[in-house]
Amino acid sequence: MTDRRDAHTNQPGLKGRKAIITGGTTGIGRAIAVLLASEGVEVFVCGRDADHLGDALARIREVGRGDGIALDLADEDGVERFFAAAARTLGAADSVIVNAAVPAEGLSTMSAQEVRYAVATDFTAYLLSTHAAVDMLGDHGDIVLIGSMSAHVLGGGSTVYAGMKAGIAGFAEALRRELGPKGIKVSLVEPGKTGADFQYPDIPSDRQRAMIHDETMLRAEDIAVAVHYLLTQPRRAVVQQLTITPRGQEQE
Repeated sequence: MTDRRDAHTNQPGLKGRKAIITGGTTGIGRAIAVLLASEGVEVFVCGRDADHLGDALARIREVGRGDGIALDLADEDGVERFFAAAARTLGAADSVIVNAAVPAEGLSTMSAQEVRYAVATDFTAYLLSTHAAVDMLGDHGDIVLIGSMSAHVLGGGSTVYAGMKAGIAGFAEALRRELGPKGIKVSLVEPGKTGADFQYPDIPSDRQRAMIHDETMLRAEDIAVAVHYLLTQPRRAVVQQLTITPRGQEQE
């Protein structure tokens, strides 16, 4: 029998694992949930819209096991309620993907109320979700933060969003150093422009399809594959940051 020990590294399987995914009912989060469920992971997701939740769970259950809850993580007790519901369903998870986010524009074009809501969803809930993940994971597991290339492409029309995503990038790097010795792996995925309802109304669905065809936009499933890669690395290996951009993306 051929010795293939040096042909590939040992990769932990996903079957039997349990994952919590914030914002797992649409776009990137939904794609991650479906892919992981198809690999034997039991998933628990949340989203703000009950109809989107129902649609996502129907697809997840076609390929695997999953459940979820409709709520707004920006609510004061939203993160706490989500993780409590996940714990009741899963018992405990070994992977948490922090993904939920809303669009935000230039500071001068947003109302104070819109800024507060964006920060509550895209930054405060990110940190609180990660805090809850640490409590749940204990001394073993994976945290994957979904950031954005907007942290590095600093356009004047996205000052609020870019500022928060830059903060998440710094948070992710420091958190990796904090939690690594405790047994928890932390990775950051930074997608470029990706097709999802997140892009509405600026980029309608027909234009998104055309851009994906022209390879100037990613599919949400492309990001899901990246998360799959992160979760199947040996425990000794941490992919600290994974940046994914469309091959033909136009310069911002």
